[in-house]
Amino acid sequence: MTNKPWETLSQTEIKELQEVFLNWYDKHKRNLPWRMNTDPYRVWISEIMLQQTRVDTVIDYYYRFMETFPTIAALAAADEEKLLKVWEGLGYYSRARNLQAAARQMTEAFAGAMPTTVDEIASLKGIGPYTTGAIASISFGLPEPAIDGNVMRVVSRLFEIEADIAKASSRKVFDEAMRVILPVSAPGDFNQALMDLGSSICTPKNPNCPECPLNKFCRAYQDDKATDFPVKTKKTPPKPVYYAAAAIENTKGEFWLVQRPENGLLAKMWTFPLLELEEKQYQNLKKDFAKDEPQQTELLVAEESDAEYLLPFENSDIIWQKRHLGEVTHVFSHLKWHLLLFYGRMKGDGSPQGFPGQWVAKTDFATLVFPKPQQKLVEQLDKNRGDNKVF
Repeated sequence: MTNKPWETLSQTEIKELQEVFLNWYDKHKRNLPWRMNTDPYRVWISEIMLQQTRVDTVIDYYYRFMETFPTIAALAAADEEKLLKVWEGLGYYSRARNLQAAARQMTEAFAGAMPTTVDEIASLKGIGPYTTGAIASISFGLPEPAIDGNVMRVVSRLFEIEADIAKASSRKVFDEAMRVILPVSAPGDFNQALMDLGSSICTPKNPNCPECPLNKFCRAYQDDKATDFPVKTKKTPPKPVYYAAAAIENTKGEFWLVQRPENGLLAKMWTFPLLELEEKQYQNLKKDFAKDEPQQTELLVAEESDAEYLLPFENSDIIWQKRHLGEVTHVFSHLKWHLLLFYGRMKGDGSPQGFPGQWVAKTDFATLVFPKPQQKLVEQLDKNRGDNKVF
C-alpha cells in the first residue's frame, strides 16, 4: 500500500470526486458577504479577518471595514489609530497593521492593485501560503491550494494522512495531495467547498460522515477511523501572566489611561495602568481583598498604611477602595492574562505617579483603541458601579 493514497486515484475517480463535490457546494455553500463577488480586495480582507476568528464574528467587522476603507488606496492612506479602532475587538492586531503595510506595498509596487501571480501575492506583508492560495484561486482562478485547519482535517480523513498537522513541515504533504484533486476549472469553488465542509460536516468532533458528499472517496470513513484524524500533537497551553489593574478616577469623573509601547503585544493601545505580579502575590490579593467581604466595601483612606501597604499600587495621592472589583481573564495565542481590578480616587488635581498617561472622560473612551482585556475591565467597572453604592 502506498504512503500517498492520492497517487492511486485514476483520472476518472478524480473527475468524479471533483464533480460530486462542486455540485454539493453549488447547493449548500454559505451565503457570505465576501462571496458576493470575487474582487481580490474583498477576498483578501475577509481571509485575513477569518484567521483565528469565527465567521459569525467577522461579518459585522467586515461590513464596517469595507465601508470605512472601500479600496486599497483608502486602506493605504488610513490613519493607524482609525484603522485599529475599526478593528477593535477582533484581536491579533498585527493583522490590521500588516493589511495596511501590504496595501502600501501594492500602492508602491503594483500600481495600487492586487498582484495577479502566486509569487507576487505571496510577497505581500502578512500574506502566507493559505491566504495566497485563497486569493489566487478565488479571485484569479489559479489552481493553487488554500490549506487551513479545515482543509487539513478534511484531506487528512480523505486519505488517512498521518502527518502531524501541528508541524509546519507537514503542509507539503497536504499541498501535494491537494494538487492532485484540485480542479483547474474551478479551484476557488473547490477550496471554498473544503472550507465549508470542514466547518459544517467534517467537524473536529462528531463528524457527520453519512451526510458528507465525499464519504464515497473517504478512506477514514470507510475504515471507521474518521475521529482518528487529523493527527495533531497537543499545543503548549498559554503561559499565565498576572496583573493588578487600576481604575483611577479624578474629581471630574475622568479615568487615567496609559498607552502601551509602540512595539510588542497590543502595541500603542490604551489600558488602565497594569502592574505585573507574581502568581502568589496575585492570589493573596485576590483573597485578602475579596470582593464579597462586606467589611471591605468602604474606601480605604490612603494614610491608613496598615492595610495600604498590601495594595499593589503605592501612591499617597490616591484613596483606594478596600476590595478588588473582580477578576477578568483573556487568552492570547501564547499567554493567558489574569487581571484583578482595583478602584481608586485621586485626592487632588494631580496625576498618578509612575504611570505616564492621560485623563480621559468615560464618554471619550470610544475615541481610543481598547484591546479586548481593557474592554473587559471597563465592563467589570461598569458592573460594579451599577451594583455597588460605594461609587
